[in-house]
Amino acid sequence: MINFSDKLTTILDEYEKFVSIKNEKVEQNNGIFTRYKYPVLTADHTPVIWRYDLNPNTNPFALERIMMNATFNAGAIKWNGKYLLMVRVEGADRKSFFAIAESENGVDNFRFRDFPVELPEADASEVNVYDMRLTAHEDGWVYGIFCSERKDPNAPKGDLSSAIASAGIVRTLDFEKWERMPDLKSKSQQRNVVLHPEFVQGKYALYTRPQDGFIDTGNGGGIGWALIDDITNPELIEEKIIDHRYYHSIKEVKNGEGPQPIKTEKGWLHLAHGVRACAAGLRYVLYVYMTSLDNPSQLIATPGGYFMAPEGNERIGDVSNVVFSNGWIANEDGTVYIYYASSDTRLHVATSTVEILVDYCLNTPEDGHFSKTSVLTIQELASKNLVYLNEKSENKFENVRTS
Repeated sequence: MINFSDKLTTILDEYEKFVSIKNEKVEQNNGIFTRYKYPVLTADHTPVIWRYDLNPNTNPFALERIMMNATFNAGAIKWNGKYLLMVRVEGADRKSFFAIAESENGVDNFRFRDFPVELPEADASEVNVYDMRLTAHEDGWVYGIFCSERKDPNAPKGDLSSAIASAGIVRTLDFEKWERMPDLKSKSQQRNVVLHPEFVQGKYALYTRPQDGFIDTGNGGGIGWALIDDITNPELIEEKIIDHRYYHSIKEVKNGEGPQPIKTEKGWLHLAHGVRACAAGLRYVLYVYMTSLDNPSQLIATPGGYFMAPEGNERIGDVSNVVFSNGWIANEDGTVYIYYASSDTRLHVATSTVEILVDYCLNTPEDGHFSKTSVLTIQELASKNLVYLNEKSENKFENVRTS
């Protein structure tokens, strides 16, 4: 028979040591962002009181009663001076739910609150919820828009995998009490919907991603834009695509808005994910773009290629070869904390600045959509650099000769 008290002490001590690990920057050579050595959240970060029965009378072997599988795809916001993450937690039963984790510095020591978030249900058919985007709106509320998943009622008999998705909406004033709105009414399925933080033409503005099916985008052409009159009774009447998918690109299969855009002096800064097909399956990467301050549905900068792709151990997990983000935080000093998940398993952080991200957007060449144009773009940059290096070399020689 085990010594329950000793086993419990070991479990609690090891947990405390694990969640207190100080994170370390990993040097990057592209200058755009900085990764960190350790994930900020994993399944092992979930509280011991969620997983173990701590009563020796009902758990004499000190077994883990409720196992957790993953922590990923978190919405993010700065709240009461802390970095707050609305984390998608997935249990061993494959059900996802939301839980709040907070940190003083945004890069380590994230602590979950004692209990997961209990959201009001839209109806009894809602089976699964995940990937919440948080938006502090100018109307005074903080909104969370997430995927609400149900079994497809029209699936053939025996088909237990077909699903339908809609955009669930909640709002809060304190991250304690939640008010549930009706799901977004749409002619198509919606899995990636983000609320713009300001009114546009006096209306609520949404970034959408219309899909013909739960997985396949079908005729859905990319990231959409829609205005709605009433957030408490949301309905898409008119929707237009503002960021299109393209053949043989990082977003040929689908793309979707990540977190709410960041307002900068030169435009709205967006983070999104793109998906392409390859021999290993679907590959998810992140990319950025910008839209006009005056018209957030108008593209003004679309850097070609991906901004971030999975590297090293990030490529390994439940759904491999994936990075995904639906949360970032822009600090008052301009630092941007990008919370991204790898392979639907764990959550990481990378840091950059608003200044760097805007420069990257405005001065990175666009995707020319052909191999030939890629070569011409590289040739143009290389030629410019050779001229600069030659002039620099000649100036250096002149300085040496005349000194």
